Amino acid sequence: MFDNLAKGLGGLIRKLVTGTSVDKNAVEEVLIDLRRILLESDVDIQLTNSIVEEIRNRCVQEKIPKGLTLREQVLKVIYEELVKLLGGKPSELLGREKIMLVGLFGSAKTTSSGKLARYFLKQGLKPALVGLDYHRPAAPQQLQMLGKQLGVSVYVDDKSKDPYSVAKTALEKYSNYDTVIFDTAGRNALDKDLADELRKLTEIIKPDEVLLVIPADLGKVAKVQAEEFHKLVGITGVIISKMDGTAKAGGALTATNVTGAKVKFIGTGEKLENLELYNPERFVSRLLGLGDLETLLEKAKEVDIKKESVERIAEGKFTLQDFMEQIERLGKMGSLQQIVGMIPGMGMMKISDELLKKQEEKMKSYRVIIQSMTKQERENPEIVSNTRMARIAKGSGKTENEVRELINQYNQTKKMVRSLGGMKGLQRGEFKKLVQQFGFKL
Repeated sequence: MFDNLAKGLGGLIRKLVTGTSVDKNAVEEVLIDLRRILLESDVDIQLTNSIVEEIRNRCVQEKIPKGLTLREQVLKVIYEELVKLLGGKPSELLGREKIMLVGLFGSAKTTSSGKLARYFLKQGLKPALVGLDYHRPAAPQQLQMLGKQLGVSVYVDDKSKDPYSVAKTALEKYSNYDTVIFDTAGRNALDKDLADELRKLTEIIKPDEVLLVIPADLGKVAKVQAEEFHKLVGITGVIISKMDGTAKAGGALTATNVTGAKVKFIGTGEKLENLELYNPERFVSRLLGLGDLETLLEKAKEVDIKKESVERIAEGKFTLQDFMEQIERLGKMGSLQQIVGMIPGMGMMKISDELLKKQEEKMKSYRVIIQSMTKQERENPEIVSNTRMARIAKGSGKTENEVRELINQYNQTKKMVRSLGGMKGLQRGEFKKLVQQFGFKL
């Protein structure tokens, strides 16, 4: 996600942290690199010049605050200015009863509607979905399918195909619901017909929120779209979709500066769970390679990683069944690349995407192998003889070497974890200091 900017900024910060000395000339070199990185990520040139100049003023022309070195001041200011550029404080949607999604054709409005419904369900609320797109043939059916997956009520009218009457009926039908999400039509361009339809729907619905869905791969064009939709219906927030499919999302994220509306969510994949509440502080921390422990822990909680299971693993007492369950839950949290990016300090290390992808494939292979074992073999891998190994390999469609590699990996992991001293080992030393910096207790 956001690869170019993340890699560029991570390298920049690594250079700052590991450099022998930082003086005014070094700061200028950093600013040249930063300007290039932002422009290559499709950030608007005026915004880029503005942020570079602000960092120069605060780090070179102004007096460095007491207690900070120039290196620390540069790091601090880059972080603060990027947070400001990318939205400042997070903006919540809870308590909004009527939400209307707008955007052009192909922006992933319908999928985003389903993701939003899931988000509200997770907050303990009762959402409903309303289909107002009768121009794209499959749109009503797609919304109904998403509603069925979630167990959420969906209202569409394939017979009349009149978005205005559907909106009016839905307002009455769902008057007692916590949140009603209206999925509007899109076009290839914001033409007069679409503009008139959206304007009239806004008058009927009187939404508490009007969210513009912008695909991350739009780049600089996102600014024009944001301006046009804002003039038309008054954008109150933005969802950036398809963040996983592009390396140049700077234009989409910074486009909201022209409307004053904040990015509220980012779509990080195609699945319904691939929606993150956008938090600029956490997001910038990830971009700079500093990690995002809070989001990582939230994701772990969402996929129900049990404390008891974590403790067994920390003590080196886990079985292959525990191993498989954690692989499955880890997969639900996102790609290995995303997870590694949230671990504080890991983003500063040069771990290639190719290596992470290979490891991810290995984990999937391990899961299949473990599923081919008996319950007794999962709990006591030491009983896996050559004969059993041949049977497991045949049942999983893998080679005997791959089965042997899994068992060796399992044994090495147990040995390594035990060497750390279990939970007590984690509760002291550098790991404890790191966790405490984020306000958590072990």
